[in-house]
This record gives sequence, C-alpha cells and structure tokens, in this order.
Amino acid sequence: MTGDRAGNLATLHSRVLFVMATDHEYREHLRARIAPLIAGVGPVEAAIGTTIRLEQLRVAEALPDLVVSLGSAGSRRCELGGVYQIEAVSWRDIDASPIGFPPGITPFADHGRVIALPTPLSRVPCATLSTGSDIVVGDRYAAIDADLVDMETFAVLRACQRFGVPMMGLRGVSDGPGELDGVSGWTELLPLLDERLASAVDLLVDWLATEGRTSSGS
Repeated sequence: MTGDRAGNLATLHSRVLFVMATDHEYREHLRARIAPLIAGVGPVEAAIGTTIRLEQLRVAEALPDLVVSLGSAGSRRCELGGVYQIEAVSWRDIDASPIGFPPGITPFADHGRVIALPTPLSRVPCATLSTGSDIVVGDRYAAIDADLVDMETFAVLRACQRFGVPMMGLRGVSDGPGELDGVSGWTELLPLLDERLASAVDLLVDWLATEGRTSSGS
C-alpha cells in the first residue's frame, strides 16, 4: 500500500460505510483497510443492521457520503474468484402476482424491479445482481436473469435510500459452478476474495481522493 493511499484511508472511514454480512468474509486484507458494519446474513438482518447504523450516524450528524455493500456472491455467468461492481440490483423474493403485480415488483413502492447503481471504478468489471433470502444452487440459477446472486445488497440499498445516501456494490464470486458442499464450499475461496476485494477497496480510495480534488477545484 502506498503512502498516499494509506493517508487517504485515514479519511475513508468518515466518508464511507462498508456493510458486510459476516466475519467469514472479513479477513486479513480487508481488516488492514476498513472497519465495516457486520450486519448479518440475509435481507432482513441487512436491512435492520444498516438502518440502525445509518440512524445512529444521522443523529450524530455524520451520515456517510457513500455506503458500499461488500462481500461474496454466487454466479454461473461470471468468473469464479472474480470481483465485480454492481451496476444494477433486483429483489428476487417478492412476488405479488396474485394481486396483479409482476414478480420482482414491490406493490405500491417508489422503485422499479431493477435499480441502477453507481459504478465509478473503471478497472473493475460490472455485473447485475439479484438479492434474495435463499442460497441459489444448481438449476435454480436458470430462473434468475441477473449475473450474480447474493442475500443482502438490495436490502442495504433500500435502507440507504431512506436516508438519502448513495450506495455501490462490490462482490466477489465464491461459488456457483457445481454444487455447494456445505459451508466449506462457500468459504473455500473467501481468502482469495478477501485479497481481491481489498484491491478493489484500494481503487475506491484512489477514486475518492481524485473526486475530492476535482470537487475542490485543486
């Protein structure tokens, strides 16, 4: 890590809130860079944890400039072990079709089925993401129209929208090909993803520093 980047990390914590599901994904390389909110696994825990933290920060007049949903994802389209920034996210669980709403649409809500996200990192490839409460395996991938699947990002986004805070997503592919062999099938690649997600965080730090200089006119 360069000296300039290390200095920029010192200001990162006041500008960016990182949200992760579990300590399983938070390892050596990320620990050297960030102190995330560990919100819990699944959309309910993610929404509750993110909302509580943002409300605490709002009361302290310290809302972040950006929230980053960070962690692992499954995919049968994207490279195993690859890291992607999320260009759009949807919620696969919601199905109110018996009352006339298409699957994926939340009735009477102020958003569409798919929500676009900022993708500021030119060196990180983009992918679409589907959030749900289930771990997707096997043939169930065929029913999902997104590149990646996770269990938290859409919920984190909705909490952020309530507070007017922008959110981006960074996800590394931990599984997808073949069948999951218990917890170990998910955790096997997490050390590699820790290193690669940390590299993406470095790129974000650099981008934020450049953005800050541009915004200040210097």
